[in-house]
Amino acid sequence: FSASHVVVSLVKNYPNYLIINLDKLDYCASLKNLETVSEKENYKFIQGDICEPDFIKQLFETEKIDIVLHFAAQTHVDLSFWHALEFTYVNVYGTNVLVAAAHEANVEKFVYVSTDEVYGGSTDEEFDESSPKRPTNPYASSKAAAECFVQSYWERYQFPVVITRSSNVYGPHQYPEKVIPKFISLLQQNRKCCIHGSGLQRRNFLYATDVVEAFLTVLKEGKPGEIYNIGTNFEMSIAQLAKELIHLIKKTSSESEMEHWMDYVKDRPTNDLRYPMNSQKMHNLGWRPKVPWKEGIKKTIEWYKENFHNWKNSEKALEPFPVTEPFAQLSGP
Repeated sequence: FSASHVVVSLVKNYPNYLIINLDKLDYCASLKNLETVSEKENYKFIQGDICEPDFIKQLFETEKIDIVLHFAAQTHVDLSFWHALEFTYVNVYGTNVLVAAAHEANVEKFVYVSTDEVYGGSTDEEFDESSPKRPTNPYASSKAAAECFVQSYWERYQFPVVITRSSNVYGPHQYPEKVIPKFISLLQQNRKCCIHGSGLQRRNFLYATDVVEAFLTVLKEGKPGEIYNIGTNFEMSIAQLAKELIHLIKKTSSESEMEHWMDYVKDRPTNDLRYPMNSQKMHNLGWRPKVPWKEGIKKTIEWYKENFHNWKNSEKALEPFPVTEPFAQLSGP
């Protein structure tokens, strides 16, 4: 989802560069997110899987690739508790395949897109890039492990890798399994927001265009071997988020009416309370988030009115807990 915004921005703003979009087209992907650039001469879509070493090796041999932005991952935390093996396979093994091929091809810069969740939760301590990694769920653990593989290519070969860790990104194009599009879509269908546990968990939300600017900054200014936090001070509890969306979509400020649209369900096995990050290093490169919450959330609500069905299985995403097929990638014949 974030990657689609970055691809669109690069294709539109850098007509002299060929932007290759490699995507497996998993359940949460939609090519409709790329429709505005799909016919552009400097854009090329390739369907493929980073977990297939021969295919990836051939890709680097046949395309002149200078820079890699590695967004590909399984990212849904709830799902990772039930499919830890799949998350390890895609996020760790897939990253290993990609960074090895990129190194062999002498790529100029390899940007690995990680997450604030590698730090684990904190109620008071603000994480900077040197804070220890203490992931508390299989998704975050797989991203932390993948980071280690990427970093080792810098340590061993001085291969120019850069790692980014960002807060929760929201905006158009996001598959509705994630909390903001899920709550918006439920309310737009006259259904209740399903809130895990107490709803007191707080998250930092960053609008999609702000994160695009951050990646463009990292591409230009990011130093090889460095890690950059892409964070925002804007923070909100999940219960408060539900109330904000109920207020905007259902046009009510009544506390009792708001409670009517909130359905508290069982919590996930672990649910970190906060991920406070210090992003001074990114600020030093000249980047800061610009889009205010009220503006970003309004655009997001409008987009889902028209685009909820951009995914063939979007209805499935609105269940309180993930509904998926079992993972069979590693099973024998």
